[in-house]
Amino acid sequence: QARGEVFNMAPAGHRTTLDLVEEMIELSGLACEPYDRDRADAIRKNGYDIVRARGLDAFRAEIVRLAPYLADRVQELKDWDDIKLLTVVVDRLEKWWRLGLLCIGDAAHAMSPIGGVGVNLAVQDAVAAANILALPLREGRLTTDDLAAVQRRRTLPMKVIQAMQIGVQSRVIDPLLDSEKPITAPWAVTLFNRFPVLRRIPARIIGIGVRPEHVHSPQLNKPVGAVAQS
Repeated sequence: QARGEVFNMAPAGHRTTLDLVEEMIELSGLACEPYDRDRADAIRKNGYDIVRARGLDAFRAEIVRLAPYLADRVQELKDWDDIKLLTVVVDRLEKWWRLGLLCIGDAAHAMSPIGGVGVNLAVQDAVAAANILALPLREGRLTTDDLAAVQRRRTLPMKVIQAMQIGVQSRVIDPLLDSEKPITAPWAVTLFNRFPVLRRIPARIIGIGVRPEHVHSPQLNKPVGAVAQS
């Protein structure tokens, strides 16, 4: 990893995720601005041992292939201790709370980078928690039932998004990465191109969420500092 890039060590003849993105953009007919293709690739799940088996020289060479501007810096990678692996998982806690503690966002449910929705869910969790807990906290009557209510409200949208991410990964991305055949448009992309109005559906799910949250917690009649001092 260098300057935030994560590089793909795909087997010869297999697509990298960057190759896949470029082909999908071309296939969809979307007008996109040029982007830095050296910044968004990843190794496969459980692929780190394969990367190491090829040796550090092969690793450096692959970095230079993906990011030529790093050619004069890859020698800074002296040994494998200089390489850090970030493992991405889709997971969730069975119970988000206990007495005195409530987990929300990534602490409660680890999301895939697919769709970039992790921060959306985290913010929505926080808003839901504020709406549900503000009054009981202010009145000194908060119980674990209130904490459980936050989990009940946020479980459905979290499960829906995680299921979508797993479906895209296993049914679209993985098979395409393992194939050397030309990409054909998935049926969903074909429908979006034929009926552009349908693009609003995934846009709404990703951008707004399955269960949008809005701030409804009561407004304080005096500043927070004054409440804390009283």
